[in-house]
Amino acid sequence: MPRKLWIVAGEMSGDTRSVELMHALRAMEPDLVFVGAGGPHMQALASDPYDNWIATAGVVGLWDVLKRYGYFRQKFHAMIQDIARVRPDAVILVDYPGFNLRLARALRARFPTLRIIYYVSPQVWAWNRRRIPKMAKWLDLMLCIFPFEKPLYEQSGLRTEFVGHPIVEQLRDQILSAPPREAGLIGLFPGSREREVKRIFPAMAGAAAIISKSRPDITFEVAAASPSHVAMIEQAAAAAGVKITVGVGISQDLMQRATAGIVCSGTATLEAACLGLPYCLIYKTAWLTYEVGRRLVTIQHLGIVNILAGRPVVREFIQGSATPAVLADEILRLLNVPGATRQLSAELQSVVEQLGGDGAAQRAALAVLEVLNHDRGQP
Repeated sequence: MPRKLWIVAGEMSGDTRSVELMHALRAMEPDLVFVGAGGPHMQALASDPYDNWIATAGVVGLWDVLKRYGYFRQKFHAMIQDIARVRPDAVILVDYPGFNLRLARALRARFPTLRIIYYVSPQVWAWNRRRIPKMAKWLDLMLCIFPFEKPLYEQSGLRTEFVGHPIVEQLRDQILSAPPREAGLIGLFPGSREREVKRIFPAMAGAAAIISKSRPDITFEVAAASPSHVAMIEQAAAAAGVKITVGVGISQDLMQRATAGIVCSGTATLEAACLGLPYCLIYKTAWLTYEVGRRLVTIQHLGIVNILAGRPVVREFIQGSATPAVLADEILRLLNVPGATRQLSAELQSVVEQLGGDGAAQRAALAVLEVLNHDRGQP
């Protein structure tokens, strides 16, 4: 019988990482069957039972989760029942730690011999390292995409592989065929979720208005993640009294054309680093989420570039400090100080080199198959 893998992703980034892994696994074992829950990319390769739930599951912040607690509770118990019925050869949990770590704990308690693999390490190293020994009891394998994560998990006895970050390979062709940068073009990247855009873009638009008064030659372009965001962005730009060109689905293209940028914290900051865009980071969230997070997070930096470097390579403006004035000051510094953008691009490239080269999905697939080919508990 073909072997079955139950894969769970709860956000679009997880959907992307999952389908890369699925393609790599299929290339090595063509008869593999994929089931589980995720998004539209995974669905193209999956068999029933499959739940395309990302449009609803992809929430951010404690408050949004609490509002949908009943939905997540129902999905959680239904998934455990389906796994009991399907009896997959392994479960692969992709990022999405609020749901997936709880699922791992429940599955280990109910199915002691089930192989459970985690791909894209949850950032417990940032907010709760004491959870790592517990994860070692729930999981058979941790697949990390950042090099500093491997020793953290191995200290607890959890088998861990650093496979590299898929984004490096994903962006390789764009890097090789990059268009020339447009002098005086500032890129604005307010995030992929509607709530992020509502909280973050007004500060970006306000910064653009301030910059325009000092440097009328500067132009602005914003990368909207969805057509539904365009009207919201245009209204904020009009309220700030500044002209901003809006494009949909142009994020990576804009990162290569812009002279500098303001980027919402998340995967986009790493994309910007890979594409050499000098930028500053902005992050705003719901008050409750921020206050809870501020008390839990134990690391000095929010942006992954700064975490990898161990120092502030890019400047971070978070919550109340993310004002139009300070954002404008940083962009004007990058534009007006001779060599500032060139130096920051070089520092970003140095950080990106830590992430490994091509083949992250293939390395992850090999590690998954090695676990599948051994009984749980064997060395």
